[in-house]
Amino acid sequence: MAKTLPELRNQIDALDLELLALLNQRASLAHEVGEIKRVDGSAVFRPERETQVISSLQAANPGPLKNISLAVIWREIMSACRALEAAQRVAYLGPAGTFSEQAALQFFGASIERVLCASIDEVFRATAAGSAEFGVVPIENSSEGVISRSLDLLLNSPLHIIGETSFLVRHNLLRLKPTLADIEVVFAHPQALAQCQDWLSTHLPHAERRAAASNAEGARLAATNPAWAAIASERAASEFGLHVASHAIQDDAFNRTRFAVVCLPQTLAAPLATGNDCVSLIVSVPNRPGAVHDLLVPLKKHGVSMTRFESRPARSGQWEYYFYIDLQGHPSQPHVAAALKELQSLCAFCKVLGTYPVGE
Repeated sequence: MAKTLPELRNQIDALDLELLALLNQRASLAHEVGEIKRVDGSAVFRPERETQVISSLQAANPGPLKNISLAVIWREIMSACRALEAAQRVAYLGPAGTFSEQAALQFFGASIERVLCASIDEVFRATAAGSAEFGVVPIENSSEGVISRSLDLLLNSPLHIIGETSFLVRHNLLRLKPTLADIEVVFAHPQALAQCQDWLSTHLPHAERRAAASNAEGARLAATNPAWAAIASERAASEFGLHVASHAIQDDAFNRTRFAVVCLPQTLAAPLATGNDCVSLIVSVPNRPGAVHDLLVPLKKHGVSMTRFESRPARSGQWEYYFYIDLQGHPSQPHVAAALKELQSLCAFCKVLGTYPVGE
C-alpha cells in the first residue's frame, strides 16, 4: 500500500534529525583532527585528501543521488567542518557575483572568509602578502585561450598552484529593464566581451562596448543607468537587482573557464599524488633551430602526456618566448620525475608552477 504524503514527510523529518546528529558527530571528529594538526603544525586544508574522500564516496554511491550532487554536498560539509578549525581567507576578483567568486565557492565551499579584490594583480598581491591564505584566478578559457595576465603574474610570483576548478560559463545580458530596447552601452570584462562578440554584433550592433575590471563590476555600473547593460552571471543579477534581458549570450555553447588556486609554499606544500594529477611549469629554451622540438623528446621517451602548451613573449626584445606546459602525472612517479629532470637540463629557464589534483 502506497504511503501518504504526511507519512513520507514524517519519515523525511526523522531522517533529517538523524543526518543532523551524524553531521555534528562528523564535525566533532573533524575538530579533534584539527587539534592534532594544530599541535604538529599540519595544514588545515589538504585538497588531495578532500578529492580522495569525494572520489571514494562517488565510487560507493548506489544512487539515486547523482555523483555531481554528492560532490557539492560533501564539499560544503567539509568546508563547514574546516571552518570550525579556522575559516580560510580566500582572495578573488570582486565584487560579489563574479565567476571567480563562483570558482572559489565551488573549490572551497561557502564557509570561507572572502577577500574581494579589484584586479587579478591584487589577488596575487593579497595572497603573497598573507592578507589571504589562498587566491583564485582564471587561467584559461575554452573560447579565448589563456588569461594572459594570470600567466604573466605566475612567472614572477612566489605563489604556486595547489588546485584547479572549472565550469561552463553562461553569460547573460543584465540591465534595469527586462528588454533589449534603447541600450547604449554594454559593460563587461574584456574576455566576456570577446566571448559574446557575435551575439552583440547581431543584437546590439550600435551599443558601445566598454571594458570593466570584472563582469560583476560591469553589473554594478549597469545598475546606475537604465541605458546601460552588462554581461555577467545570474548571481550578479541578484546581487545588483538587475533583470536578465537575455540568457546565455556567449557565442560558444560549451564555453568553459578554468581557474587556478594559488598560495605560498609555506601555507601549503604541493599536494600528494591522487592518481589524477597535473604538473604545470614554465620554460624557455635557447633561441636555436630545433630547441622547441627537443623539449618534447623527454616527454615521449618517458611516456608523459602533455595536456597544454602555450607560448608567451619573453619581452626581452629578442623574439624569445616562454612556454607554459601542463603535464599529466605527479613528480613522485618515477617516469614523471625522470622526464622533468631531463626537460630541465634542456631549458635556459624552468620553473614548476605547481603540482595539484586535476579538477572535476
